Amino acid sequence: MAFPDRAGKASVMRTGFFDFRHRDAPDEAPPLELTRGLPPPDGPAWIDDDPVDLEGEGGPLAPPRRRSRWRWVVRGLAALIILFFILVGWLAITAPLSKSLEPITPPSITLLAADGKTPIARRGATIGKPVDAQKLPDHVTQAFIAIEDRRFYRHWGVDPWGIGRAMAHNIAARSMREGGSTITQQLAKNAFLDSDRTAGRKLREMLIAFWLEAWLTKNDILSRYLSNVYFGDNVYGLDAAARHYFSTAPDQLTVAQAAMLAGLVKAPSRLAPTGNLAGARARQKLVVGAMADVGLLTKSEAADVRPARLRVDRVAALPNGSYFADWVLPAARDQAGAISAETQVTTTLDARLQRAAERAVRRAGLRKAQVAIVAMRPDGRVVAMVGGKAYGDSPFNRATQARRQAGSAFKLFVYLAALRNGLTPDSVVLDEPVTISGWSPKNNDGKYRGEITLREAFARSSNVAAARLTQQAGVKQVIQAARDLGISTPLPSEATIALGTANTSLLELTAAYASVAAGAYPVRPHGLDAPQERGWMDYLGNRSRSFGSRTQDELKTLLSASINEGTGRQAALDIESFGKTGTSQDNRDALFMGFAGDLVVGVWVGNDDNSPNPGLSGGGIPARIWRDFMTSALGVGAKETAPVVVDPDAVDIPDPVGDLIDNGTLPVEGEISGFGLNLKIGRDGSIALKPAPAEKRAPPPPDADTPPVRRDER
Repeated sequence: MAFPDRAGKASVMRTGFFDFRHRDAPDEAPPLELTRGLPPPDGPAWIDDDPVDLEGEGGPLAPPRRRSRWRWVVRGLAALIILFFILVGWLAITAPLSKSLEPITPPSITLLAADGKTPIARRGATIGKPVDAQKLPDHVTQAFIAIEDRRFYRHWGVDPWGIGRAMAHNIAARSMREGGSTITQQLAKNAFLDSDRTAGRKLREMLIAFWLEAWLTKNDILSRYLSNVYFGDNVYGLDAAARHYFSTAPDQLTVAQAAMLAGLVKAPSRLAPTGNLAGARARQKLVVGAMADVGLLTKSEAADVRPARLRVDRVAALPNGSYFADWVLPAARDQAGAISAETQVTTTLDARLQRAAERAVRRAGLRKAQVAIVAMRPDGRVVAMVGGKAYGDSPFNRATQARRQAGSAFKLFVYLAALRNGLTPDSVVLDEPVTISGWSPKNNDGKYRGEITLREAFARSSNVAAARLTQQAGVKQVIQAARDLGISTPLPSEATIALGTANTSLLELTAAYASVAAGAYPVRPHGLDAPQERGWMDYLGNRSRSFGSRTQDELKTLLSASINEGTGRQAALDIESFGKTGTSQDNRDALFMGFAGDLVVGVWVGNDDNSPNPGLSGGGIPARIWRDFMTSALGVGAKETAPVVVDPDAVDIPDPVGDLIDNGTLPVEGEISGFGLNLKIGRDGSIALKPAPAEKRAPPPPDADTPPVRRDER
């Protein structure tokens, strides 16, 4: 507002919030006189706000911004409110909040064979009765809280501290090892009918967690969580898990048992103690340590906790393909997500090949010894699996769960390392005794042939040659070759691995041989028709790599020599085939690994108690089981043996009959003539009946060294 001064000029009044000066006036203009010579007022009562001197004493004063700041605060709150209502509306459409308060529907999975029609197994989930967290022993609930959500009673559904701690640990470990989800968030996740890992689902999960915290008490949330969480083996809920793994009620669980169950929640399919007892016990130890860290157990109490011992309820027998079904069910459930009503999942199992594998096992006539078979395509699709002689007697899957020595079947990796080192099948290696760091391997037959080619050394399965090649290529290179082809079990960094002293599973070993058939590595064995979705990190870390045509051809040359000229002669087919025998220390394990056509097959024979089998070798019973299965599966015949004297050094020591196999059920082969008829039985079990030629003589008497067949052995 302008006022005339004595000279008639206009003056401008400045107040706290109002500055009526001309905006373009120069800063150096002299101040106007407004007091007409009178002293200034005593106080600034007539000024709205104290101006702030921004340029030091005597400089221009900036007007205060209090009203501007409040204006932005109000606008921000309004935007948050609008965004909240938008999110609530979006959530109500995509995932109704009312569903978060409903219990999950008991799932049921039907596994189908590769044809998409033949059911091979049907497994409904085991759902336990609801539990009340307040009625459980303190150590039971505390075990879950200690490992899953330590701040459960102090957050409102989402724990920023837990998320930050998990991020810090993941950054330090350079991998995703921990998650920041609270128990409330995990319960919220169970309300959705999908298991995707998108940001949208995570946001819905957090909003539902807030909803649950607003409508339910902490005890209600914990009770619902314990009643619905998945514990592996298709078991849902604490009540079902306690009875399944320990044959007890949840309120009778010990500290060790509760800690093991709490540890399963992180990865129930992988840590289920029925298939990974060592992993479950390691996780149990971690949970006990977490309980001690937060003061739920004293150090002495934690030290007294022993590994939990399982008392598993007997699993009901499944239809055809039961061993395969047990192996593939966890992956089938993961693929189907949270299942409601009945879900059908198509697998890779070929019902015809599965029957052929089971028939080959029965015809082998095994008595005390056990057997396992894995058959897959070169791309890793498992089409048949036998984990033992009888699932009803023993559901333990020896094809996937057992870890046994591979014997000479491990030499595939030794020779791969040698080929990568510049050698060829025609390169020469010395087949003479050698000592490496105090270790002196010996050939099984006690014979040494001097300089021989790699082809001959592989065919004869020379131990000293494999040891020399390992020394030449380097133990690390042999281990790297095994890792490249998919062997994940621990491998000792010592030369003895050349003879297959390290433990592995038949499934992994078969997949390694499938890599040679496919010409690329690694081959990942899988039992589902549709491949699992993989993240970009999986693609970067698990990309398939090619051998190169030269290396693949050289490996196939070695494998062909073994099955046609060496220790695997009893497995030879009348089509192009490749294979390798394996016999572990003291004849405890015998294997035959090989491929022909579009099938890669591994066979293992041995005792469950790992006791020796005198005379058992990979070129005997396992080779014959492999041949029996392949002739039926591929519709081919066994290779006809030329009428020449067989080099006894080129075959394994024959299996003694003893108590290893049942004489009454041994496959027979040959001709029987009598009463004018000629009965011919082929190796593949075929029978031909024709009139006997006139000059055909009666069969010679049985060999005196062959034990008679007793009636009680039939």
